[in-house]
Amino acid sequence: MKRCYYEILGVARSASDEEVKKAFRRLAMKNHPDRCPDDPHAQDRFKEAKEAYEILGDPQRRAMYDQYGHAAFENGAGRRGGAPFGDVGDIFGDIFSDIFGGGRRAARGSDLRYLLELDLEEAVAGVDKKIQVPTLVNCHHCNGTGSEDGKLSTCATCRGHGRVRMQNGIFSIQQACPHCGGAGRTVATPCRHCHGEGRLEDERGLEVKVPPGVDTGDRIRLTGQGEAGPSGATPGDLYVEIHVRPHPIFQREGDNLRCEVPVRFAQAALGATIEVPVLDGATSITIPPETQTGQEFRLRGQGVKSVRSRHTGDLFCTVVVETPVRLDKKQRELLEQFEATFADAEEAKKHSPRNSGFVEGVKQFWSKMTG
Repeated sequence: MKRCYYEILGVARSASDEEVKKAFRRLAMKNHPDRCPDDPHAQDRFKEAKEAYEILGDPQRRAMYDQYGHAAFENGAGRRGGAPFGDVGDIFGDIFSDIFGGGRRAARGSDLRYLLELDLEEAVAGVDKKIQVPTLVNCHHCNGTGSEDGKLSTCATCRGHGRVRMQNGIFSIQQACPHCGGAGRTVATPCRHCHGEGRLEDERGLEVKVPPGVDTGDRIRLTGQGEAGPSGATPGDLYVEIHVRPHPIFQREGDNLRCEVPVRFAQAALGATIEVPVLDGATSITIPPETQTGQEFRLRGQGVKSVRSRHTGDLFCTVVVETPVRLDKKQRELLEQFEATFADAEEAKKHSPRNSGFVEGVKQFWSKMTG
């Protein structure tokens, strides 16, 4: 017993013609044998969907099906002109042109990619950048037509339609005309500057408005600023890809920023108020006594404002305790006196918790290795 055509396409009986067409398009592209060579049942599902659409895609036959069901098409009833489903190519030409890549218009120009390098400050604040893009532009001698005298002839292959019909099994597929490239016209006298192509190599100067908050990998699309299309066809687009250069102070992680803050030994031990950089200047943070290297301080709202959500990230400052260098005699003597206060091992453990833990860990390691 045949399945209900509406059930096959997955639409309600009240579905519009456009909904029926979209449902079939989805199933056809999913189950077409050329796309599912390893699925032995794909062809059956494809044929079933095609049969359902041949009925429901035609208002007259759909009305007959709604009234009589499958019986309306038994024993040749409901056929057109002796053919079971009329001109299959006319019904499915637009759908299978998508599957097989058939075109209905002249090929547009190619899209281009341009890598734009920015400093972090430019990416955060936004900037207008002037760029020079090597590309193909419309020949100004023939205005992109490719014709020396401006005269164009109707393509003899497609008769001006810009597309030809190709037979693929039982299906008739429309594709861009290979002779005129889909333009529908040909050049009698090619332009001597562009040799009939309608395009020349050149550099195009553009200004790119970079919005605030962009990051490496973001792309800005400039519609119609790619390569000119052949014979005056629609130009492609230009995609400006952002790359943010490494910064000497900040590292960016999404909308957050990180930086290392060097502090002197005494500042870390006794505590201090120090100045740290932020995007719009500087601010102060308080380092508590006994601060260790690696301790992190979070400054909320001092990161980057997102280009998408407009949320502002945070700044994370990591303390790095610096060892003093180029000591004079007095400074060395003072440090030696200070170090002498740790002569007692137990006393030293009280003031160096990480060091004592490290020593114990090493002892356990060697005990396991020698055991």
